[in-house]
Amino acid sequence: MPLSHLNHIAFLVPGNYEDDDPARGLEDTLGLFELGERLGYDSAWVRQRHLERGISSAATFLAAATQRTRTIGLGTAVIQLGYENPFRLAEDLATVDILSHGRLNVGVSAGPPPFAHLIGDLIDPVEGLDFSHARAEKLARALSGKPLADEAVAGNAAGAQVPRLRPVAKGLTNRLWYGGGSLRSAAWAGKAGFNLLSGNIITGEGTDDFLTAQRALIARFRAEWRHERPARVGLGRVILPTDSADPATRRRYADFVASRTERTRQPHGPRRTLFLPDIVGTTDEILETLARDPVLPLVSEFRLELPYEFEAEDYAQIITDFSTLLKKGSSARSVANG
Repeated sequence: MPLSHLNHIAFLVPGNYEDDDPARGLEDTLGLFELGERLGYDSAWVRQRHLERGISSAATFLAAATQRTRTIGLGTAVIQLGYENPFRLAEDLATVDILSHGRLNVGVSAGPPPFAHLIGDLIDPVEGLDFSHARAEKLARALSGKPLADEAVAGNAAGAQVPRLRPVAKGLTNRLWYGGGSLRSAAWAGKAGFNLLSGNIITGEGTDDFLTAQRALIARFRAEWRHERPARVGLGRVILPTDSADPATRRRYADFVASRTERTRQPHGPRRTLFLPDIVGTTDEILETLARDPVLPLVSEFRLELPYEFEAEDYAQIITDFSTLLKKGSSARSVANG
């Protein structure tokens, strides 16, 4: 079976909500994390987006999720570091990891903040700032918790202390991930010791075929890995199982996939961005499609990616049906790790 070798199954939710009732959408997303834990998923991830009706502060949301779950891993994919101060972000993430008892995974990306021209003076001027991968390296250094001076520094309310980022979340630097879409970013991630996230968008370099490009991306990442711990790759696919969906929902899912298929036929823009078609159908049909995926055998961690703008009931149906698919598709592995 195409899924029998996988040892980690996750899902990624957008956390969308209505402008006039954000509390309901956020609560619904927390409920999906609780459902995922009951279904036996290994981790649940949330997207972080800005200026949209979705999770804009992943650390804040996941802090709440630590109090609603007990065993499931928690993740964010991805935090755009161009909007962040690496030190302050590290404090927030370390706090979340401590609250979760070491369950946090942090996915990041580099580059200038895309909406800087709209935010204007609400953020620091971006001219002259370094938005390269060095920003991610600063985050990792901060999370390491290494002392920032050799001696204690006076002036804190608790008296003189050796200055370091607190709390120290031991092991969190091993759970840093990079959302890499190009060979260059994959090579950097391998060298820097960030695990690799790769989903349904990639840069076409030397090929117009998405799967060929993704295989090359993973190979480059692993070729550059020089660390004692194993290199980890999380592979994402947008999948819409229909087994328990009603006829109207099945048609809506099929129409959604059809509306996005045209974009997969050719590269887009100067970076030659490639998109992978979504997968929709019964669990048996999905398993047949996954069995033909040449990238899936290369990884042991898989992420079900949920599309934007669906209803909470849709997301619950999808992750429930997918958990059934996993049980059907792998006699060697139960979805429930615990």
